[in-house]
Amino acid sequence: MSFSFAKLKTIAIAIVLAATPVGAMAEDWKFAIEEIPGSIMDAYAQEFKSRIEAATNGDVTVTVYPMGTLGTPTETVEQASDGIIQFTNVSIGNLGTIVPESQVFLLPYLLPSDPTEISGILSGSKTIYSDLNEDFRKRGLEVLTMYSEGPQVWTTNREIRTPEDFSNFKMRVMVSPILLETYKNIGASPTPLPFGEVFGALQLGAVDGQVNPIPTIEEMKFYEVTSHLIWAGEQELVTTVVAGSDWFETLSPERQQLVRETMAGMTGFIDGVVTDFNKKRLDIITAAKPEIKLVVLNEEERDVFRARSGDTARAYVDAAGDRGQALLDALQAEIAASN
Repeated sequence: MSFSFAKLKTIAIAIVLAATPVGAMAEDWKFAIEEIPGSIMDAYAQEFKSRIEAATNGDVTVTVYPMGTLGTPTETVEQASDGIIQFTNVSIGNLGTIVPESQVFLLPYLLPSDPTEISGILSGSKTIYSDLNEDFRKRGLEVLTMYSEGPQVWTTNREIRTPEDFSNFKMRVMVSPILLETYKNIGASPTPLPFGEVFGALQLGAVDGQVNPIPTIEEMKFYEVTSHLIWAGEQELVTTVVAGSDWFETLSPERQQLVRETMAGMTGFIDGVVTDFNKKRLDIITAAKPEIKLVVLNEEERDVFRARSGDTARAYVDAAGDRGQALLDALQAEIAASN
């Protein structure tokens, strides 16, 4: 019998976690996040930990594992599916190889521009929590919540206002067919690159730009090796918290309800955290680098990029099939009804 390195790594992590002391009688829930301590995801996980431990009088403890502790984001999703950990919070872009249907949230100019409307869709959409969740369940996962970390911002080495400005421009993206198609269609040369290599690639000129929310740009110091921050309005960084569906089904109905109600009750909390993080981190960036150029595209400029994005939706449907088309149609109808 032979094992792949990834499988051996998963087994090793499972053994280590199983051996972790968690106290006399407390049940320990392991919660992995793809960001560093002090990040938005960490704030979410720590608040969930606080609320669950208080609600259960310490009968349940929650241990938070930050970026890289248990592997890549994709690996932590697989660990949740296998029941090795209980929860993981990952960005939608890191789910492409596991739940292709979820990549609908990478489509440019899909979500409304108003943060309150975005929050309402992500926290209460029937399409997400009923229809799309069925696709997650087929992969052993349960969608518990989604939230946005704020608008995606381009960090670039020159001003970008038109698709023509993206000529010969290498834009770092996550390894996602939808993101590759997105930036190809709007004129750039999309360049997949591991997250940990982005700073060095920007510094050395191996890529000309990257895209992330402001808190990530500040935390990873990407602003130090860029000249422009550009708000094009094309995407939000949508993240999801998932649990392993097999594990979740072993919980009593009361515990399942506690998890769902706790996360539902945290929508206002995380929205406030996201607003605060984005403002404060932008202030840090501009104080540290006053010469950095801040560019907000107007609606006419955004319309040009929006018009170039139609092929991206077709690429999503090609990848996700008829099911993807049905989900896209349902989500667009919900968004239209919310306006």
